[in-house]
Amino acid sequence: MAIMATGLTATPVSAADNGMMALKERMQNQMKIMKPELKEKVQALSMDTKMSLMAIMAMHNRSSNQATLRQVMLEVLHDYQGMVMGIMTESAEMTADSARRLANHRIPRGGLLAYIGLENINDEKLASLDGFNSAVEGGAKRIAEAAEKGDFVTAGSILGEMATGCVNCHTMFRKFPGETDLLKD
Repeated sequence: MAIMATGLTATPVSAADNGMMALKERMQNQMKIMKPELKEKVQALSMDTKMSLMAIMAMHNRSSNQATLRQVMLEVLHDYQGMVMGIMTESAEMTADSARRLANHRIPRGGLLAYIGLENINDEKLASLDGFNSAVEGGAKRIAEAAEKGDFVTAGSILGEMATGCVNCHTMFRKFPGETDLLKD
């Protein structure tokens, strides 16, 4: 447990508090580089949507100040291919390692919202992210668990569900080819 000095007293700070502070800082840094029209759309989201986005972001401890969404998606594709190869060759380690990297993929510069088009930044559209995240990243975690148990039939069946989640998310949100003009240079 860390100690945070506040005025003249020392207050214990839990790891959860440190994690929340780090998450808030990451989100503030994303907002700083957003152009005004994107920032306005994000600020107009409901508290429920903002909390949902924070929960998704909290699942990731890797982010980039340089990588675009296209670059992150290429990393995800690499990890997806590693999972497929691991399942096909019944390599528990290859499958689980690739799956966990995919589930904890890097967050691109400026965050996800900068890449999905202003017309998609609303409560209705963003409500679907939880389901997509469960199918893709949750599926990757379940694949890792199945592979570690040597259950490659289950891992393969989850892979199909996961691919469906990928395609559904791309169908709804792919506007820009992984790049954006909504962030400051």
